[in-house]
Amino acid sequence: MQRIKIFNGKIITPQRIIPDGMVVITNDKISDVSDRLSEISDAIEIDAKGNYIAPGFIDIHVHGGAGYDFMDGTEKAFLEIAALHARYGTTAMLPTTLSGSKEELLKTLDAYESANKKNVMGAQFLGMHLEGPYFAMSQRGAQDPRFIRDPDPSEYKEIMSRSSVVKRWSAAPELEGAIEFGRYLRSKNVLPSVAHTDAIYEDVVVAFENGYTLATHLYSAMSGVTRKNAFRYAGVIESAFIIDEMDVEIIADGVHLPPPLLKLVYKIKGADRTALITDAMRAAGMPPGESVLGSLANGLKVIVEDGVAKLPDRTSFAGSVATADRLVRTMITMAEIPLSDAIKMMTSTPARILNVLDSKGSLAPGKDADVVIFDAAVNIQTTMIKGKIVFDRTRLSSRISA
Repeated sequence: MQRIKIFNGKIITPQRIIPDGMVVITNDKISDVSDRLSEISDAIEIDAKGNYIAPGFIDIHVHGGAGYDFMDGTEKAFLEIAALHARYGTTAMLPTTLSGSKEELLKTLDAYESANKKNVMGAQFLGMHLEGPYFAMSQRGAQDPRFIRDPDPSEYKEIMSRSSVVKRWSAAPELEGAIEFGRYLRSKNVLPSVAHTDAIYEDVVVAFENGYTLATHLYSAMSGVTRKNAFRYAGVIESAFIIDEMDVEIIADGVHLPPPLLKLVYKIKGADRTALITDAMRAAGMPPGESVLGSLANGLKVIVEDGVAKLPDRTSFAGSVATADRLVRTMITMAEIPLSDAIKMMTSTPARILNVLDSKGSLAPGKDADVVIFDAAVNIQTTMIKGKIVFDRTRLSSRISA
């Protein structure tokens, strides 16, 4: 039995911030969270040095990082991406695909299953998120138009029969067969999500009633107010605001959404219904310059500048290069929201959306020992996954100095 005591830090819990408390970990679980320090003779001690102690960050929409993309379909890509994002506080993630051929999607799912068995130093995989290929062509954004299509029951049922790791699937609900698709996903305990869509309010209401309870990267690649024959119609953005029970996710890199829109989402949906996502592509953690969105074989060339990936003609963003720490920092500094709410949007809210709140998303006895320690500027000092330190800035600095 291994015990760890983390002390001398400000502990962020769902109810409050404990100014000088203690977190005790036994093996891979949290066994105690207290506002009182006590001696634990057999524990390894970690001094937080006055920094914040928070639950590990959960990213429910991420494509890549460290020069790799999940669509590369290799075990190495999965492991390198997981390790990169763990350095920035992500302790659990939902690896995400792009629109591609059925064969490409199946290859990526196979790579997930292989990599998941060997992932010991990176963010834990919570299942796969398939983003596409069932999208509105008019809202494809940087998704490759060669692979955009309507839901095909024979295709998606084959994919689901071949793998049990799909936990979320994003689609445009106005497409022919999309409602049936949503019902099918729910029957398999998979979360359907509204994405890359030109739906209007009436479409979204029906979709919500049939399982589409999450809006994928709100504002990005979705309809707002539109006019048809002089009449105005509410789009997906307005629908997400109107339907109180609908969850939303936002790319809070400070580029995809400017501060006024970040503030608006927070004001209307609140921290309990808003999850922060990186939507990071392979250039996350890499220098600016040319990169590829999607697989190296079939991906789109992009350019990374101004802290975001763009299509070469600069007509559209092509995914973010953000890491989870940047999301929290952006919400605090640009959206001007409390730290505790920013952490909730990066921890307990995504945990609830993925139905893993019983084991993740907060520092509480019995939950997985996924912990991050960061300073006042949200620079990650330590990342711990299930009681194991996978990143420690102090050790890294010592090695660099040596």
